[in-house]
Amino acid sequence: MEILPSSKISKNILAILSLVLLFNIPTQAQGYLLPKLKLAQYNISTLQIEEATTTKPYDSILKFLNSSKFPNRESFPRGFLFGTGSSALQIEGGGHEGGRGLGIWDDIVQQNKDVEKFPSKIEHYKRYKEDVQHLKRLGINSYRMSISWSRVMPDGTLKGGINQEGVNFYNNLIDELLKNGIEPFVGIMHFDYPLALKQKYGGFLNQSIVKYYKNYSELLFKTYGDRVKHWITINEAEVTSIFQFMLNTDNISTDEACKNTKICTQTYTLLHNFLLAHATASKLYKTKFQAQQGGEIGLALSSGRYVPYSSKLEDVVAAQRLMDFYWGWILDPIVYGDYPTIMKEIVGNRLPKFTKKEKHMLKGSTDFIGINYYTSRFARHETNRTKIMYDNFDALAVSEASNVEGKILGYKDEYGWNNVYPEGLYNFLVYIKKKYKNPKMYITENGIASSKIPNPLKDEHRIAYVAAHLNATKAAIDDGVNVQGYFLWAAFDTFEFQSGYSGNWGLYHIDFNNTLKRIPTDAAKWYKEYLTNDLRH
Repeated sequence: MEILPSSKISKNILAILSLVLLFNIPTQAQGYLLPKLKLAQYNISTLQIEEATTTKPYDSILKFLNSSKFPNRESFPRGFLFGTGSSALQIEGGGHEGGRGLGIWDDIVQQNKDVEKFPSKIEHYKRYKEDVQHLKRLGINSYRMSISWSRVMPDGTLKGGINQEGVNFYNNLIDELLKNGIEPFVGIMHFDYPLALKQKYGGFLNQSIVKYYKNYSELLFKTYGDRVKHWITINEAEVTSIFQFMLNTDNISTDEACKNTKICTQTYTLLHNFLLAHATASKLYKTKFQAQQGGEIGLALSSGRYVPYSSKLEDVVAAQRLMDFYWGWILDPIVYGDYPTIMKEIVGNRLPKFTKKEKHMLKGSTDFIGINYYTSRFARHETNRTKIMYDNFDALAVSEASNVEGKILGYKDEYGWNNVYPEGLYNFLVYIKKKYKNPKMYITENGIASSKIPNPLKDEHRIAYVAAHLNATKAAIDDGVNVQGYFLWAAFDTFEFQSGYSGNWGLYHIDFNNTLKRIPTDAAKWYKEYLTNDLRH
């Protein structure tokens, strides 16, 4: 799932004269980002990218694939994970099968246009063995998946009982992956959790849910930890907090003040409890399981660069403010033990406070950071909250697709309907390196839809997108960023929340008119070639 992100670039990035130069990042990778704002070093002319004149602006990227400068698989560090991913909520189906309880998205999806498909499609629950064989054909060495809390604990609690059929399903899936040479990269919670916990306790708005999350996590560590060596506690906590409880995208927020005045409280309570759940599970794993099982634990967040809308001081500062209100909101507590200062100043007493014990538990609670990157955006200063529609209201800034001169970042993809800006991935990785002590990172999501394409199997634009972002990832690694894996999103067409199944995100297209047949797209064939051969030979 993606959010609207992005940030700033220093004066050392001169105007890019062609798309080929844009994606040849290593030649321009010096001084992309300053760790602190130095306003004199910013000039809006450095943010402009010449508009593409071709009807297919990614053609130059495809040509770049055949050049000696494009990094092949062997050029990445030894042991680098190349994978793809999906989540239980988005592909599993079997919503009313095998003893699974209802999740919060079973409730939310009643308002979705694809409600009739959601409980059964895409039937990964029934067809996991077939799907693992499809994954094996790609040549990946790791697969990002998630476990449905509702499937293993139907009402979310130990008292309510453990569903052995659900436990067995994930045992079988994990074993099947390993048998085929694919390392599982497992999410503990990917947007969904048992509806009963929301109905009884208010879900993550109530801090008591942390103990239930801890019990659930411990069950997973005990059951699967002998084989699972990579755990993601929570996926994109900031997306859930802002989209569901500030923007009220799914009509589930009860924060009337937030709706009416844009002075919100629930969104901060929600993310605060997400962080405590993450830190609690991480502490449990590190103290009780890690030494014996030899794995690692982290979390995943959405990401992007916020580039100043203009050279004005207020826009430059707004770009950093949006960075803090999205990514610093999570990263400052888990690296430094507390929220960013700017959030404390603006949000005030609506921002919950950590106890001394909680700060200690949070600091250093992650072995790695998962980066979900799709695109980047400009940031414009805005003090009128009523004009802020898609961003954190308290950040007093808005994200924009184009800058003051009407220029966009990268190019607009005609089929995925998104701005393609791999330079933003490079910049974000360097930003994390400098501000957060160069932690271990994985690109846990990166991809583009094919929602506007006539034939979803002919996704040449996705090949260009992935190739450009692999190049950006390698450039960051060459500049000392500790990236150790890349997961192309998604393995299969997925349920994409408000968009239903219309996005065509998968390397394997699901034919809804032909028994849910899995069909490899051109991008799947390219990714296989990239992972199993040198494309230039």
